[in-house]
Amino acid sequence: MKSLDGQVALVTGASRGIGRAVALALAEHGAHIVAAARNQELLDELVKEIEQKNHKATAIGFDLADESSINALVEQVKSQFGRLDILVNNAGLTHSAPLEETTTADFDRIMAVNTRGPYILTRQCLPLLKAAPQATIINIASVVGVKGYPKQSAYTASKHALRGWSIALAEELRGTNVRVHVLCPGGVDTDMVGNVRPDIPKDALISPEEIAELVVYCATHKGNAVIDEFRIRRTASAPWF
Repeated sequence: MKSLDGQVALVTGASRGIGRAVALALAEHGAHIVAAARNQELLDELVKEIEQKNHKATAIGFDLADESSINALVEQVKSQFGRLDILVNNAGLTHSAPLEETTTADFDRIMAVNTRGPYILTRQCLPLLKAAPQATIINIASVVGVKGYPKQSAYTASKHALRGWSIALAEELRGTNVRVHVLCPGGVDTDMVGNVRPDIPKDALISPEEIAELVVYCATHKGNAVIDEFRIRRTASAPWF
């Protein structure tokens, strides 16, 4: 396990859920967190909590569906820090409806945030990541990046696409200083999952902190063994999805 002292980690969707847990965990291991999301108020609360623990964090509000906002975020990271070591593409939206009731606008909105946004952000961050001694890209996909569920066609399409371009990028960057990892969790105890799957008891869900532990593993383990993808299921779910 390598120290993250002096490293800069950009975490999207850091205002709540998995992103918040990831930001806190990476900060505990020494990284300066760039917490990015739309909700500036929640980001500021996160930064305050991190700084109270004598760690470092910066909050930047941005819109992942807006390319100009993505570019402004990357420019601020470049001008303020001059480096980027860890990129965690976590921000995402979900949608639950039969295909006949899923509008084109619904589909476009999901794809813009879950697939197009991370694609653009990663592309714009690559020069900074390639300049780092050892860099890590961690994309948070989903169980539906591997399989599908009824009434989740748009969400499933977006996560399959995220996982797909992650695989291609990992091959493209093979032999460089940048590693690409994908996490495919099942039901996690977040507001988003609670809204879509209220039938699952909270105590049966994966905690955001459990996902954060795997993100830390990817960021800190830089030996010859590489884990490309984690598939994380709830204990009540069927094995080997």
